[in-house]
Amino acid sequence: MSKREKTILIILTVLNAVVLLGQIYPEGAPPFAAWVNIVFLVASLIYFISRFSSKDKS
Repeated sequence: MSKREKTILIILTVLNAVVLLGQIYPEGAPPFAAWVNIVFLVASLIYFISRFSSKDKS
């Protein structure tokens, strides 16, 4: 796994944690929580599509 892929996975993990905390404690969610949810879903979709459609199956 390359350094770039590790960085992307760390970012997705942090966004996932923010989304999860917003679901567990919605009263404490910041005003931009909806955007974090959208960014996480779109970024995850793009990441998984790129991983599954890559020519190099390593």
